[in-house]
Amino acid sequence: MEVGVRIVGIILRVLNFLLAPIFWLRARNRMRIPPIKDTLLLRSATDIAAAIRSGELTSEEVVSRYITRLQEVNPLLNAVVDERYRDALNDAREIDRLISEARIRGDLDKLIADKPFLGVPCTVKESCSLAGLSNAVGCLEHAGRRATSDGGGVRAVRRAGIIPLLVSNTPELCLGWETSNLLRGTTNNPYCLNRTAGGSSGGEAALLACGASALSVSSDIAGSIRIPAAFCGVYGHKPTPGIISIEGHVPTLTDENYAKFLTVGPMTRFAEDLGPLLKIMAGDNAHLLNLDKPVHLDQLKVFHMCEATSSAALLRVPRAVQSAVTRAAHHLQRRGAALAHEKFTELEDSVEMSVSVFFSMKDIPNMLQDPANPKHDKSLLLELLKLVFGGGSRSLQALGFALLHRKMLYIPQAAVPHYRRRAARLRQLMQEKLGDSGVLLYPVHNSLAHFHQQVFLRASGVMYTMLFNVLGLPATAVPVGMHGGLPVGIQVIAAPNQDRLCLAVAKELEKGFGGWQPAA
Repeated sequence: MEVGVRIVGIILRVLNFLLAPIFWLRARNRMRIPPIKDTLLLRSATDIAAAIRSGELTSEEVVSRYITRLQEVNPLLNAVVDERYRDALNDAREIDRLISEARIRGDLDKLIADKPFLGVPCTVKESCSLAGLSNAVGCLEHAGRRATSDGGGVRAVRRAGIIPLLVSNTPELCLGWETSNLLRGTTNNPYCLNRTAGGSSGGEAALLACGASALSVSSDIAGSIRIPAAFCGVYGHKPTPGIISIEGHVPTLTDENYAKFLTVGPMTRFAEDLGPLLKIMAGDNAHLLNLDKPVHLDQLKVFHMCEATSSAALLRVPRAVQSAVTRAAHHLQRRGAALAHEKFTELEDSVEMSVSVFFSMKDIPNMLQDPANPKHDKSLLLELLKLVFGGGSRSLQALGFALLHRKMLYIPQAAVPHYRRRAARLRQLMQEKLGDSGVLLYPVHNSLAHFHQQVFLRASGVMYTMLFNVLGLPATAVPVGMHGGLPVGIQVIAAPNQDRLCLAVAKELEKGFGGWQPAA
């Protein structure tokens, strides 16, 4: 571990210890959202879609009941940025009409072909672009900006008859791991409103967790799907890059590597919904993933690691998470999988590899650029002072990102090529070891959902997700229980294009550990 990284880690660890009582005192009230009373909201999207097809439910009824739940919980969550409830109800009525006419004609099967979630509502992360709705993505200077067209992932779900209800909150330009910005404020975790829902897909995870969303279109560039999914106890999949279109995503970079790091992907409450939604979003590329090919657990090889390293410079992974990784591995072994005892020791340098590769991209948003004079940057210190006195134009997370970008976490410039080469070798190694039948069980973060603003002290936890964006490996966040009233999640990682292994393991762990547990 580089000396600069070690020093920063130790400072953060000391501050985390010293400030823990202050965070606890500020957040003693463990408020939660109202419990789910409508049993429809406890059903999977797959089950709801089947009920719509059979005539047990109408799409209009389903959409209306989800809107009711959204209106009940959002005042507490602050997750909804902009909505299209009236238009969604009109969409639902049109789908009900099409289903009724197809049933009369006797060609319902033709209508629902490739539309497994016809008539089911979804929610959309604001950065993924939903035509006509807000597209500011937490930036004050973009307030009032609206998407002129659907992003690629949104367009795919709409073609499949899924009905978008809204766009949800993100950090400023998605540059942070707590969903908070100066334009829309902070999104709360439904299991404890004083805690973070994670980021950058925190709005989506919060809505899913409390039964206010059935399906989600989200995105992940450094854990942005997986961290919120783990903090909110739902499923989130970061696909193999290049499978799902990232067209229309905000921000967008011109660097050719951007499409390798950023993925648009699904989040759901039930494991059975992940595969069909991923297939819909992948569109013409779905065949590359062989999602319909069966996964046999007795042919599965399971690697597992409870943490990347035990360095004194980094916060330890909580015992609840370490135990969850071990218990999940043993559960799969009992189901016939073979446990591999080999460890990927190279992961101990995850921070250096991630930072060195990620920040080598060009056109990374400059959060200090002066809009009035693009050739000059604002003073970081001055912007911090303005923020303290209520006059800032950038969130604290955005300024922190600017500092990280500038200083490269104090990794010597001469060492950067070395870590890029190490990342390339690790990708090749993991691809060889995992092959077409291996998965790695791994933590999602070195924390359960922490208190608001504690993200700055727990930032090292991103080392557990960001590297797999850099390596281009698919990964799924899977809920595996509760601890102290908070969800516990782990990560299932596979080789490129082996997403089906992640999804199959998610399904098996849902059987073994109960999956999503409703908040409240």
